[in-house]
Amino acid sequence: PAQRPGAAPRRAAYTPAATAAAVSDAPAKTSWLGRLRAGLARTGQSFTGLFVNVKVDEDLFEELETALIMSDAGVEATDRLLTALRARVRKERIEDGARVKEVMRELLAEQLKPLERPFDLTRAQPLVVMIAGVNGAGKTTSIGKLARAFQAQGSSVLLAAGDTFRAAAREQLIQWGEANNVAVIAQREGGDPAAVAFDAVQAGRARDVGVVMVDTAGRLPTQLHLMAELQKVRRVIGKADAAAPHETLLVVDGNTGQNALAQIKAFDEALGLTGLVVTKLDGTAKGGILAAVAAGSQGVRPVPVYWIGVGEGVEDLQPFVADEFAAAMLGGS
Repeated sequence: PAQRPGAAPRRAAYTPAATAAAVSDAPAKTSWLGRLRAGLARTGQSFTGLFVNVKVDEDLFEELETALIMSDAGVEATDRLLTALRARVRKERIEDGARVKEVMRELLAEQLKPLERPFDLTRAQPLVVMIAGVNGAGKTTSIGKLARAFQAQGSSVLLAAGDTFRAAAREQLIQWGEANNVAVIAQREGGDPAAVAFDAVQAGRARDVGVVMVDTAGRLPTQLHLMAELQKVRRVIGKADAAAPHETLLVVDGNTGQNALAQIKAFDEALGLTGLVVTKLDGTAKGGILAAVAAGSQGVRPVPVYWIGVGEGVEDLQPFVADEFAAAMLGGS
């Protein structure tokens, strides 16, 4: 059954060009690439061996088509990618499997590139970020990780415990805030989430905070009354700051594969999403879902992917970089 939810310095943009360097140094960056490849290993298994000692013919393309579909890339993205790959193979008269893989990685990265977008921390003071998602997608955990990253960038952070139905979510945010010197605006269990959001934005402005992050309770997009409540939260944020929320993010569990498309479409129609946080990609065989998003499969608008997650650690949530993801998805570096 459905549950009812109830002065910082100016900062630099949090850009894919900097990638993991925002919260770590070069060795950690290398470690992140390794974690990404390991996280997408099950997706990459579909492509393992396809490019080794093979004849570049229609049989290979059919196997690649199967592998892409199995990775949840979807029909639209698969057709687009293989059409481009066939054209390159013919034009360059490619006969080597390794070269086919290299070209496929280039084309996949090219198709994913529109999802790669800088997250600009400088566009407002405070920058108000509203975060939504279904139950269990990892919203509260992602908020903690992002807050840590923003702090590393020099931004002060304030959190709004907008999940007033689930006490554990509120307590999790409060505990995280206490451990990291981050203020949390919260109400009693069963309080009005819109009021929490309003108070947080007002407090953020009064305290000259860099980023205000508003958590919301998980809900399914089919729960129309709860989606209406989410829209109310967004409207009330606008009453506290006419330009807010400046970012409206959806946290998506990468393991849901093609089902994520319905979530993205519904939340986008309700809220006007500005970006995605794709979590739990470690161990998934469905990494191709980002290609489906980029292709606009099932009528989904290609919403930018700001961050992807491949583990529980703070360092396991990093900016999405198309080249890195394409290489990891195909099982290579």
